[in-house]
Amino acid sequence: MKSAAYKGHLAMLGANILWGLMSPVSKAVLSAGPISALSLTTFRMVGAAIVFWLASLFTKKEHVNHQDLMKLFFAALLGIVLNQGSFIFGVSLTSPINASIVTTTTPIITMIIAAFYLKEPVTGKKVIGIFIGAAGALLLILSSQGTGTGGGKSSNIWGDLLCLLAQFSFSFYFVLFKGLIGKYSPITLMKWMFTYATICTIPFSYNHIAGIDFLHLPTELYMGIIYVVLGGTFLPYLFIPIGQNLLRPTVACMYNYVQPIVASLIAVLWGMDTFGVMKGIAVALVFSGVYIVTQSKSRAQLEGYQAAQGKPE
Repeated sequence: MKSAAYKGHLAMLGANILWGLMSPVSKAVLSAGPISALSLTTFRMVGAAIVFWLASLFTKKEHVNHQDLMKLFFAALLGIVLNQGSFIFGVSLTSPINASIVTTTTPIITMIIAAFYLKEPVTGKKVIGIFIGAAGALLLILSSQGTGTGGGKSSNIWGDLLCLLAQFSFSFYFVLFKGLIGKYSPITLMKWMFTYATICTIPFSYNHIAGIDFLHLPTELYMGIIYVVLGGTFLPYLFIPIGQNLLRPTVACMYNYVQPIVASLIAVLWGMDTFGVMKGIAVALVFSGVYIVTQSKSRAQLEGYQAAQGKPE
C-alpha cells in the first residue's frame, strides 16, 4: 500500500516539475511572435493525441465501452479543453503574477469539492497543510514580482476570473472522474481525451495555424514546441492518472504548489531572478504543507478508526 502511495507521489511530483519547466519554455515560444497562444495550445493537444495513439500501439489493447467513451469526452472538456483554454485566455488578459496567484486556489477548491462529492473529511491537518502550502507559493510569487516577471501586463478582473475558472474545471475533473481513471491505463485514457480535445479545439484555431510560415520558423522555436508537446503535455498527462488513481484528490492537487518553485528556479538559472532567503522560506513552506496534507486521515481511515472505537472490549 505504501509503495503504491509513493508511486502516486512521484507521479504527481514529476508532472508538476515538468509543468513548471513548461512555463518559461512556452513563454519563450510565444514571445518569438509567429505562434499565438491558441496555436500553441492546439499543437499541445494534436501532438499529445498523436503520441498517445503511437504509444498505445506498444501497449496492451484495452476496450473502452461506449458509456465510458462519453464520460471521457466530458473529462476531456474539464481536464484539458476548459482548463487549458480558460487559463491561456486568462493569462492574455491579466498579469502572470495574478495568474500564478490564482493557481494556488486549486488544492482549496479540490478539498471543498471532494468534501461534498466524495465525502472526504475536511480535517484540521488538511486545512493547515493547504494554507501553509498556499502561503509558501504566494510568498514565492510575490518575492519575484519586482524582477520583471510581470511581463508588462496589467491586472484585469476578467482575466483573473478566467484563470479561476481553469482551476475550478481541473478540480472538478480530479474529483468527478477519480473512479473512471482507475478502470483503464493512462495511455488509453489520454489517447481518447486528447483526441476529443483536438476535435474541440481545431475549429477555433485553424485560421491561426494556417497563417504560420512553418518553413521559416527557427530551430529554437521547433525545439520549444517539441518540449511543450512531449515534456509539458505527454509525460505529465501520463503521470497525472497514476497520481489521480493512487492518491486522494486533495493530496494530489497539493503538488500544484511545486510549479512556481520550479519556474522560479529556472528563472534563477537563466539569470532572470535571484534566490534569496525569502524564496528559501517559501520552498520550505510549500513542502511542509504537502507533507502535512499527506499525513491527514482519509474518509476510509476515519471510518475504520470510528468502527474500531465502537467495538466492545
